[in-house]
Amino acid sequence: MTSETKATPPAFDRAAAITRSLLGYGVVVGPFYLIVGGAQGLLRPGFSFARHPLSVLANGDYGWVQSANFALSGLMVMAAAIGMARVLGKNGRAAAWTLFAYGVCVTVAAFLRADPVDGFPIGTPVGPPTSISAIGLAHFIVGAIGFILFGVSALLASRALARRGEVGISRLSLSSGLLMLVAFFGGFALPSPVAGIWVSVIVGWTWLVLVSIHLYRVSPNPNCD
Repeated sequence: MTSETKATPPAFDRAAAITRSLLGYGVVVGPFYLIVGGAQGLLRPGFSFARHPLSVLANGDYGWVQSANFALSGLMVMAAAIGMARVLGKNGRAAAWTLFAYGVCVTVAAFLRADPVDGFPIGTPVGPPTSISAIGLAHFIVGAIGFILFGVSALLASRALARRGEVGISRLSLSSGLLMLVAFFGGFALPSPVAGIWVSVIVGWTWLVLVSIHLYRVSPNPNCD
């Protein structure tokens, strides 16, 4: 009498699946933020990518779109930071929670609207503002802290990744962190500080995409045997 043996289905690691899902937010958040912000910049009259940061889009009739962009992007950054912490462990704790704090700043910025500036929205005087509101100042402070945290997170991640022997992505993190900080603070010495902000934003989001992809690939496969 023969008996049929049934193949045992592979075990499913739920914790590993959650980790990869969290890191997935790090892959999508940068493109999401830039696409939503860029589309508004193209569609909103008076906005200039050469003169305005995306934060001023929170003003005007459709300002809620940019506020939602901030809120959702901040939450996705926080999710990615938790995923980073789960992969890097104790050695990457500082990098992960610094990134988490950056996500908090992005979310808080959704509730602190930047002041209208340099012709946007239409009707705003052209040129630098002569005064700043309390909420506008709070937005600037939170934003500055956020940029610092983002750059420092990349630098801390570089150290954690180097300890794991992951040299390529470690060097990418180091160069990205330095460039973010230099571009943000160095931009204030330029005739248009917005240029430095744009460089810092694009470099930062690109770094987060690449490091999230890397950590996703080296994290345990949830469909393990």
